[in-house]
Amino acid sequence: MLDESLLDTPEALADADRRALLRGAAEAGARVRTAARHAVEAGVHDLKPDGRPRAILIAGPGAAATCVADLLGTLAGATSPVTRLAPVGVAPAAGALRWELPGWAGSVDLLLIATPDGTEPGLSLLAEQAYRHGCTVVAVAPAGTPLTEAMHGNHGLFVPMAIAPYEQDEPLAASAPGVLWALLTPLLALLDRTGLLTAPPDAVEKVADRLDHIAERCGPAIATYSNPAKTLAAELADALPLIWTEGVSAGPAGRRFAAALAELSGHPALVAELPEALASHSALLAGRLAASADPDDFFRDRVEETPALHARVVLLRDRPIGGLTAAPSARDLALSHDTPISELEPEPGGELETLAELIAITDFAAVYLALASGA
Repeated sequence: MLDESLLDTPEALADADRRALLRGAAEAGARVRTAARHAVEAGVHDLKPDGRPRAILIAGPGAAATCVADLLGTLAGATSPVTRLAPVGVAPAAGALRWELPGWAGSVDLLLIATPDGTEPGLSLLAEQAYRHGCTVVAVAPAGTPLTEAMHGNHGLFVPMAIAPYEQDEPLAASAPGVLWALLTPLLALLDRTGLLTAPPDAVEKVADRLDHIAERCGPAIATYSNPAKTLAAELADALPLIWTEGVSAGPAGRRFAAALAELSGHPALVAELPEALASHSALLAGRLAASADPDDFFRDRVEETPALHARVVLLRDRPIGGLTAAPSARDLALSHDTPISELEPEPGGELETLAELIAITDFAAVYLALASGA
């Protein structure tokens, strides 16, 4: 059950935030700037690439690496294939995970390693394997970890991950807001250098500014009625979110939101892109999850009984209103089944800025839902 009174009590939110998730969301802009500085100090901007890589391979554990691969693949578009190397192992523990380089990987390919841990022996072995294949390797991980030594021993480029002092004593949640930007920012600078996407320093600074702006709008001191993240968290408390995305960049933002809801608050969610979502999720709106599916709900004991789980559509868009859009059809479908709908659309800006805004608001919402539900 969600304690909505906690959402408007900043002191209570701070006390409940034992994992410093809210602080990480609020400091996302600063994390981008620190990570960008680490990239410069590591020599990323001094690189003189011989040309675009044939393929980009991304390895790392958990939701953080998955989201980084998703975002970079979206931003790079069709210019170069981006493939995430999924780990194998008997458990999701650092010592149990292994990654395998494809047999075709060679000197024209680029391996990116992104991990908030850095103690995984499998990633150190992967760096050695890539060196034997002649594959260029770049890693972003905490400094002073075994992966640091492996990268230096195999002539790879290592960028220290931007970690706040309060994060050094606790294992980092893969979906924590600060983790994503600490891993993603140096890789944006690297791929900008190789010409695979456009992320010059001034664009990265605009991302940091946009994240600061969202932190002001969505911070714990801002009341729920004027705070889009708190409002969304309250709306999703007893709902199954059907996250519908429209626009290229909104897709990875929606998938990131679902992953954050699952890991941080234990809240399930389903993601689909418009217009396909209208067909793939229509049966969900007409079935047991529909708002009108429980006619006996009027007689439910609202003190003793848990409310039934009903669907709620969350529409994430990264394009301006107008033009070719399935949003009106999405609204009509939801309302025809008495399904409530929440909408988020970023303010105008570049692709990186609008993407950052969608991720930041939904990150705040996931954190507020986790804190207010006692997760």
